[in-house]
Amino acid sequence: MNASEAYWRELGLWPLWVERAAGEAAWPTPTPAPQPASGQLPPALLVPAQGSVPAGGSGSEGLGVPGAPSAAQVSRNPSVEGLTPWEEIQQQVRHCQRCALHHQRQQTVFGTGDAHPVWLFVGEGPGAEEDRQGLPFVGESGQLLDQMLRALGLNRSHQVYIANVVKCRPPHNRTPTHEECQQCLPYLAQQIRWLRPQIIVALGRVAAQALLASDQPLSQLRGQTYAFERIPVRVTWHPAYLLRNPADKAKAWEDLCQAQRLVKGLQATDETASHSDAALSPRIPRDGSADTATT
Repeated sequence: MNASEAYWRELGLWPLWVERAAGEAAWPTPTPAPQPASGQLPPALLVPAQGSVPAGGSGSEGLGVPGAPSAAQVSRNPSVEGLTPWEEIQQQVRHCQRCALHHQRQQTVFGTGDAHPVWLFVGEGPGAEEDRQGLPFVGESGQLLDQMLRALGLNRSHQVYIANVVKCRPPHNRTPTHEECQQCLPYLAQQIRWLRPQIIVALGRVAAQALLASDQPLSQLRGQTYAFERIPVRVTWHPAYLLRNPADKAKAWEDLCQAQRLVKGLQATDETASHSDAALSPRIPRDGSADTATT
């Protein structure tokens, strides 16, 4: 055993997450979920909870989130007060007293990462270490999340933003209640509309149920593509769960690989559309007249 392996084993993060070559058997072999055609979203699994979010639907409308502005309201133009909408959201979260969680917090945990992400990872809420540092996923589960990102060729500062549904630490690291999630959802909705990621990955049951307005268990929500504000949403386990149940890491890795294939398919479609638009655009000669083809 080399020093690197010993280090990861000590953290409980061995074996390392490495994407398999094409055709290589999984460890263990997970049941593959149906894959959409490149660049296309399949109809979302219609969950029975009131306000379910179908693919292509409006997440905040389905969630019934009070106070969430429209996409037009959350623009990238500076506000009248001189703050950008993003800075205004941060200020609102910093001073939020919508629920009782604000009484015991050291500070709010807004999020961290690339301001123009491809990927948005959403957890349930901060723990003790996150409450101290003001950053999401900085404990042991954060180390596992970092390893998951590296396996995808990503990191926290490039193409990735990380946030939580709930911005304040619940006492004793308990699971956030439904009411607490509902109070914080307008902030998350505003973050999503500002960041405009290409994909959202819900980490764990709480995040998945909050984003999808569902009461279905995570095992039934996995393997499907949903949408929040027309942004694809995929569901997998929270890193803290994987630390307690390492046998499910292979299935979580398959979830991430499916999400990555979806992103690549969407990017390929966008690139093709961009090239097609460029080919159809008339060429403008130096004299300013349109250059039209003749047959």
